[in-house]
Amino acid sequence: MTDYARHIPKTVLITGATGDFGKAFAARFAALGCTLILHGRDQKKVDALCALYPKAQGVVFDIADKDAMIAAVKTLPPVDLLINNAGLALGLERGHEASLDDWETMIEVNVTALVRLTRFVAEGMAERQSGHIINIGSTAGNYPYRGGSVYGATKAFVKQFSLALRADFSGLGIRVTNVEPAQVETQFSTVRFKGDEGRAKGVYDGTVSLKAEDIAESVVWAATLPPHVNINRLEVMATTQYPAGLAMERAGK
Repeated sequence: MTDYARHIPKTVLITGATGDFGKAFAARFAALGCTLILHGRDQKKVDALCALYPKAQGVVFDIADKDAMIAAVKTLPPVDLLINNAGLALGLERGHEASLDDWETMIEVNVTALVRLTRFVAEGMAERQSGHIINIGSTAGNYPYRGGSVYGATKAFVKQFSLALRADFSGLGIRVTNVEPAQVETQFSTVRFKGDEGRAKGVYDGTVSLKAEDIAESVVWAATLPPHVNINRLEVMATTQYPAGLAMERAGK
């Protein structure tokens, strides 16, 4: 039996590369010999990450700054694989109590910035008639939970945007994948709870959650399949997690 022919992207652009997911993605694609373009908004963190890999360059800008993004994209070499990883959740308050600033920030980062960068990078992919866009979605876009209204809505947008792009890119050879992790033990909850380490730790206590490396393995699998294979959606959960079903209010309880 012959080995399955894997596709190795030449140049990989990873947004939010200095976070836990981004670091795991960078390590796996570097091991495959890919040239890395590592994005972040902190120059020191980006430089430190790039120093780990001989074929890496940094690109520094605030993902929500449209002008800075446009300027940065103009300096980049052709991108074979874009991993839209930059994103965040803020707060877990109910809809009538949540911070409007937090809601708007999640929309700006998780939706608006992702749409912009996808548009800019996709233009070059269309000209070359090849490329792959992998969006990091979430099971929050599939299963609602209390306190996650806007975060979940942003991830539901990413799911539908990814599927619709598949139709838009018909005949252009561009692949699009939405990877949808469930609970992963990273700094995600620390960011969501704005540095409250105790509250963040409580999210993972007593669980066997996914790790960033598990999601990196899933992303690499989807990215290295032959170009004629497209994984539309990939939902990933820990064995110990599962959809919990619908809730019901009960009188007196």
